[in-house]
Amino acid sequence: MTSPDRYGDREFIFERDAFSCRHCGVVDDDLTSLRTYPVGNIPLEGDVHESGVVTVCTECLAPLENSPSTEPDATDDLFHLVRETTQVQGATISDVADFASVATSLPDTLEAAVDDETPADLETPVAEYQRARRDVLLALDIVDARLDRLATLESAVDPTVRSALAAFSETSTQLQRTLREVVAASETVATGHGRCHGCFASLEEAEDETCSTCGLVAHQTVDWEQDDGTLAFDRLFETINETLRGASQTTETLTDRTMVLAEQLVEE
Repeated sequence: MTSPDRYGDREFIFERDAFSCRHCGVVDDDLTSLRTYPVGNIPLEGDVHESGVVTVCTECLAPLENSPSTEPDATDDLFHLVRETTQVQGATISDVADFASVATSLPDTLEAAVDDETPADLETPVAEYQRARRDVLLALDIVDARLDRLATLESAVDPTVRSALAAFSETSTQLQRTLREVVAASETVATGHGRCHGCFASLEEAEDETCSTCGLVAHQTVDWEQDDGTLAFDRLFETINETLRGASQTTETLTDRTMVLAEQLVEE
């Protein structure tokens, strides 16, 4: 795990996040239960830019930092873990859709700011983009941690439950991959405007497509480039929408497999 000392100005990050955990919403003005957590592909060396750090409480941070236990839960505990994982992932789907909406509105926002020659008007939408990105990456990491926990239990549960649990975990993991594809495509909107998809700094002076402010490597845009090298945002937006529709289809399959697993757990 990366050293917390690299995670920017803690006091600034806590204040920016209103002294609250960005996952569960718990508020702690005394800061005793708040920590910072890096999201996204942070650089391996050097400080992590504040745009890639989020506030979490110790309870939400625990599964993100600790290796999942291989000790089997009681059936009732497993039932609740599956149910909570489903609920958290359901909320994450909404977070992904919200981030995609924020990201796809950037072209109009940037164009309006340029036309009006009022760059200050960008502060609010850029802050909203950064917040939505941090929140969705945190949510995805938390679901991944829960799925890691479930994966350690597959070999320990009753054989009658194991197959249903494996099917649930496989579909949920597939959904995670699809959701991350949506996030990456949404981040590419910023890249298409010559901006870092993390801190939103200009990439004009970036070396090797690496942001000089936060160290993130820019997304590739070749799949959506027009003949003149500019980004065809309509094609990129269609990719985002198609991937979201794919996530919806996977969610339907996941719902069916969740019901099968729940029935078997109740019967145990």
